[in-house]
Amino acid sequence: MASSALARISNLQRHFDPTEANNNKGASDGFCGDLIKISPEVSEALLRGDAVVALESTIISHGMPYPLNLETAKEVEAIVRTNGAVPATIAILDGIPCVGLSMEELERLAILGKRVQKTARRDIALVVASRGNGATTVSASMFFASMVGIPVFVTGGIGGVHRHGEHTMDISSDLTELGRTPVAVVSAGVKSILDIPRTLEYLETQGVCVAAYKTNEFPAFFTETSGCKVPCRVDSPEDCARLIDANTKLKLNTGILFAVPIPKEHSASGSIIESAIQKALKEARDKNITGNAETPFLLSKVNELTGGASLAANMALVKNNALVGTRIAVALAQLRKSCNKGNVESVS
Repeated sequence: MASSALARISNLQRHFDPTEANNNKGASDGFCGDLIKISPEVSEALLRGDAVVALESTIISHGMPYPLNLETAKEVEAIVRTNGAVPATIAILDGIPCVGLSMEELERLAILGKRVQKTARRDIALVVASRGNGATTVSASMFFASMVGIPVFVTGGIGGVHRHGEHTMDISSDLTELGRTPVAVVSAGVKSILDIPRTLEYLETQGVCVAAYKTNEFPAFFTETSGCKVPCRVDSPEDCARLIDANTKLKLNTGILFAVPIPKEHSASGSIIESAIQKALKEARDKNITGNAETPFLLSKVNELTGGASLAANMALVKNNALVGTRIAVALAQLRKSCNKGNVESVS
């Protein structure tokens, strides 16, 4: 594991030097210098085969207001560290994809907020070529996590098939990314503003294993249940680690979605949330808000209509996902080290 990580990191990052990158910027209109910037902390952890947890940055720039977004980002990273892993928040800064951000970089993203471009897979090349700033969504974060060899990624909730998606064809690239990128995604299910049954059908078509954590039912982001059963249940971080390891060894080249219910004490009333969602959807249609602007608008509107209850629930589930995701990453690292040690002993 460590040797493959060494080769991957060597190919992507050769002693990244910001001064050299700035010099390249002035020397040519093209994209020069290193492909990606991996923080020393993340790079060293990967080389050792230690647990690393990838984190997105859209939740910082578009998910919460400042300074709440910065406080939450710091708290999530602290949860990862306290539980034995290294956090790797992902973003594109001045055209450089970054895996693992400093406190200064986190604060910069938080202050810039929605002035940072929301960046899915389709937007990566544009943001890099224009030397812009990009807050990575699930799909872009998965892409970069896979690129550097981070097997576990934590988010709040993934995107999915939008309601009335059979007419609009509005389907999140998160779903196709899960179908082609071998990264395990830990989330509280699909954002409940979306069409959950159709999203699960689409994930099945993409060949994605959907596993619910300690439950038989797919969670609905703000609430513990959605009424949709799942084909796979896992009851411990070790169960999850074995599933990821099997997926990797079989070279299925697909992601895994671990759906973790929001803690009961933070679960919002389903009827209140659904009423707020219907009102928000109507307003979005009336204002012709579509595309990647729709989800942030809907979440913001639902928060407004629920008197802040949905935002509080969002913060709680993100932290809970970080805790569960870190335990999975640690269990996976231990499993792989144990397997590597056994292989070495059998050879000797």
